[in-house]
Amino acid sequence: MKSKTGFWLSDPSAPVAEIVAKLGFDFVVLDAEHGIFDLRDLESFTLLVKGLGLQVWTKVLGPTQEAVQQALDFGADGVIIPHTQDRNHTARITSYAKFPPTGERSLSGGRPFQYAAPKPETLDRLNKSALCFPLIEHPLAVRDVEDIAGLPTVDGCQIGPGDLALMSGRGVYSQSEEDWADTNRCVRAFRAAEKPWMFPAWTEKEQRWALDQSAPFIIIGIQYIFLHGALAQAKETYDVLAIGPRSDGLSRAALSNLR
Repeated sequence: MKSKTGFWLSDPSAPVAEIVAKLGFDFVVLDAEHGIFDLRDLESFTLLVKGLGLQVWTKVLGPTQEAVQQALDFGADGVIIPHTQDRNHTARITSYAKFPPTGERSLSGGRPFQYAAPKPETLDRLNKSALCFPLIEHPLAVRDVEDIAGLPTVDGCQIGPGDLALMSGRGVYSQSEEDWADTNRCVRAFRAAEKPWMFPAWTEKEQRWALDQSAPFIIIGIQYIFLHGALAQAKETYDVLAIGPRSDGLSRAALSNLR
């Protein structure tokens, strides 16, 4: 199966979403936890992005029933739930994405039901189509990852190597042997459960690895970091023309990163 390619969005910019769609990406992640999305933005932007032909995943504000349900009620194709921990905690939090008897999601009269009274077949369809991925970013989640992968309320996962390294006491994520060991354990667990997984691959090494692993979902860029990189490159190119190259051999973009 061909990997789906995604981009991480931190604010509800329609032009950015249009560019992402035009470039042929398959999906976006709307970061409601760290990004700049209020509820009205999240509702309208979800609809806009889906209208562009992109699959919409919402990384919800936190591991709460309200945050999970709101994203799904707004029409997200899937939710990524941060700060899930061990098996029992993940089972409780992911239950909010599924209607009874599978989970504890409550009814709404909104978009998922086409503004009509719910029907049993609609509940069944939504339980299957609205995907729920816990974000594996805590050492307790890695410890229990095989059990988490088997939960009926879990459709797959996103691996979060950055926070996982910090929470495991390894400091800033550096693609160390320990970092890759945790990532590979998560991949094995979800493959064994025949469920998909998502990986943030900002660097060429990570992208090559994800492609070699046939990762179902690969996020290859993040909005503000990419914007910073493009602006820094443009400014450096201009400075070389206007001022000349630095005598010490350092690029101006590299010097800026050292400050």
